[in-house]
Amino acid sequence: MKIQIISLFPEMFKPVLETSMLYKAKDKGLVEFVYINLRDFGIGPRKQVDDIVYGGGDGMLLKPEPLVAAIESAQKTSPKAKVILMTPKGEKFKQSKAAAFAKAGDDLIFVCARYEGYDERITKFVDEQISIGDYILTGGELPAMAVIDAVVRLIPGVLGGKTSAEIESFSDGETLEYPQYTRPENFRGMKVPSVLLSGNHAKIAVWRKEKSKKLNN
Repeated sequence: MKIQIISLFPEMFKPVLETSMLYKAKDKGLVEFVYINLRDFGIGPRKQVDDIVYGGGDGMLLKPEPLVAAIESAQKTSPKAKVILMTPKGEKFKQSKAAAFAKAGDDLIFVCARYEGYDERITKFVDEQISIGDYILTGGELPAMAVIDAVVRLIPGVLGGKTSAEIESFSDGETLEYPQYTRPENFRGMKVPSVLLSGNHAKIAVWRKEKSKKLNN
């Protein structure tokens, strides 16, 4: 999977996307990250990417020309890629969407807006608009990182265990994961539930199912 990111601050991504499991995915050739600086597509000698708002209002909007030029440049190397705009107005991101992206395996192009937002006409050049929640951040970079992390870790071969992703919270769209424990058996008076030490896998499965149900009620 090739993931291209269009941003005015592409330097924000490497510390996150080239660390831990995401680095492992890249190192194994399962994913490729490409960082595109929107400023490179700016207009004129000052590489302008924003302008005042028609009709009045505070702040500046990202202009359509640089954004669309950046998208079309990315599409030259990934013509079938899905173009995703990170915006509070988008569809709420869920685990099921992450799983769908990972299963499809299509290349992805993320568009990260800044300032007061973007000229609405750019939405004609994107395939999906995604939000990570009902709050506002200074740009689309952090939301894009969250979505990319959620998707890449589900690509087959990234996580260690074969069933690691299957038992996680929201893996079925709604269920929360049961509590888990490791050594020591007794930590400051808090003991691991005895059923988990019993070796009885049938009883353990029932316990886990019951605990998961309680978390979802």
